[in-house]
Amino acid sequence: MQAQAVSLSRTAQNTLWIRAMAMGVMALSLLVLQATMALAKPESLAPLAEKISPSVVNITTSTVVEGRTGPQGIVPEGSPFEDFFREFQDRNGEGNRPRRSSALGSGFVISEDGYVVTNNHVIESADEITIEFFSGEELVAKVIGTDPKTDIALLKVEASKPLPFVSFGDSNAARVGDWVIAMGNPLGQGFSVSAGIVSARNRALSGTYDDYIQTDAAINRGNSGGPLFNMDGEVIGVNTAILSPNGGSIGIGFSMASNVVTRVIDQLKEFGETRRGWLGVRIQDVTEDVADAMGLKNAVGALITDVPEGPAREAGLKTGDVIKSFDGVEVKDTRALVRQVGNSPVGATVRVTVLREGKTQTIKVVLGRREDADGTATPAAQDNAEDGADAGPQSASLMGLTLTPLTDDLRAELGADDDMDGLAVTDVDETSEAFEKGLRMGDIITEAGQQKVASISELEERISAAKEAGRKSLLLLVRRGGDPRFVALSLGE
Repeated sequence: MQAQAVSLSRTAQNTLWIRAMAMGVMALSLLVLQATMALAKPESLAPLAEKISPSVVNITTSTVVEGRTGPQGIVPEGSPFEDFFREFQDRNGEGNRPRRSSALGSGFVISEDGYVVTNNHVIESADEITIEFFSGEELVAKVIGTDPKTDIALLKVEASKPLPFVSFGDSNAARVGDWVIAMGNPLGQGFSVSAGIVSARNRALSGTYDDYIQTDAAINRGNSGGPLFNMDGEVIGVNTAILSPNGGSIGIGFSMASNVVTRVIDQLKEFGETRRGWLGVRIQDVTEDVADAMGLKNAVGALITDVPEGPAREAGLKTGDVIKSFDGVEVKDTRALVRQVGNSPVGATVRVTVLREGKTQTIKVVLGRREDADGTATPAAQDNAEDGADAGPQSASLMGLTLTPLTDDLRAELGADDDMDGLAVTDVDETSEAFEKGLRMGDIITEAGQQKVASISELEERISAAKEAGRKSLLLLVRRGGDPRFVALSLGE
C-alpha cells in the first residue's frame, strides 16, 4: 500500500510539472507574438522621422508675370464692382504692371554635394528657386535638368559643408500593405510628416511612362516633389499628385516610383536631359475581338497601327504586325512595350519578334531617340492602290456603316493626304456595334483584314474571305485626323 501511494504521488508530481511547462511555453509564445507585432508596427515613427527629416527640403519659387488687365481673384467676372476695382488698380498704377508670383513645393537631397530632386511642375518657369533646409538655412538652387514626361526635376545647390541626404530604394520591392511615410511642405505649413500604407502599385494617370505608387498617406498641395519613404528610410517614390474632388487629401495620393525616377535622374545628371529609346511605331492593345479577327490564340502583344519615318520603317516593321517580344522580353500590352523601349539605350540594336500573316519573324532594329522624334514624326503615306472607280458600287451600307470611296473632294474635306485611298464613313447606325466601338462619320477605312481597300467591292471580298476562313469578325484599320487604330467588327451570320 505504501509503495502504491508513493507511485501515485510521483505521477501527480509529473502531471503538475508537465502542466507548468505547457504554461511556460504558452507565456513564451505570447511574448514572441507581442515582439513580432511590435516589429511589424513600431509604437512610434519618431526615430525614423528624426533620421530622415534633415534631407527633406522646402522649395520656394519666384516668377515675374504680366500685370493683370482686370480684378481677377478679387471680384467675380461680370460683377457690378468689376469696373470699380479696375479703375482703382489703374489709379494706383497696378493695372498692367508686372508682378512677382511665388509658389511652394517640396524636395529632398540625394547627395552630400547638393543634388536635390523635386517635381518639374514645382519649378517650371521659375526665375528663382530657393531651398529651405530643416535647419532653417536657405540656399539658391539652379536647374540641372527636367523631364516633363515623368514630372521630375533635378536641382543643385552649393553648400559650404556636406549635406545630409537620403538614398533611393527598390520600388518594385514595395508591397501593397507596406507602411510608408510622406514628408514635405503641405499648404505652406512647413516640414510635415504623414504615414500610411501602399494602397496600390503600377498606377497610370496620363503620362506615357507613368508608374505610380498609390498611398493613403496624407498628401496635399505643397507636398509635390517630396519623398515617400519605406520603413528603412529609403525613398521609393516622389509625391506628385492627388485624386480629390475638393483639392484636399482624401487618402488617394500618387508617388512616381523610384525605379522610374532613378533612371531619369541619372540621365539628367549626366546629360542635362533625358535620352529615351525610340522604336518609331504607333501601337494599340490586342483586345479579344481583335485577336479573334486576326486568328490569334491569345489577346497579348502590341498591334502596329502605323509606321512613320523612323527606325521601325527602316528595319522593315509594317502596319498590322503584332509585336510579341522586344529585346527578348515578352510584350504583354502597349504600356509595357512603351516603357521598355523608353528604358532602352539610344542607338542600341534590339531584336523585335513580330507576328505577320500568321508567321513569326524576328527583326533587328537600331533604336532612335524619343526626344528627337517628338513633334517630328508624321504618318506614313499610303502606297497607291489600284483605281477602284469602276470596281463596283460607289456607296453601300455594311456592318452598320455607310461607306463611299475617297474622292479628291472628300480627301480635302476630311483632311486626308492627297495619295490616301480608302473608304470614307458617311454615316453610322447608332444602334450598331460600329457606333458602340467609336466609329463616326468622317472616319476613313484604309484596310480590311490587313489588306488595303479602296472600293466597296474590295471590302465585300474581305468580308467574304473572313467568313470562309471561319472568322467571327473583320479587322479594320480606321484613320481619324491622321491617327490610325484597328477596330474589329462582328460579321454576323
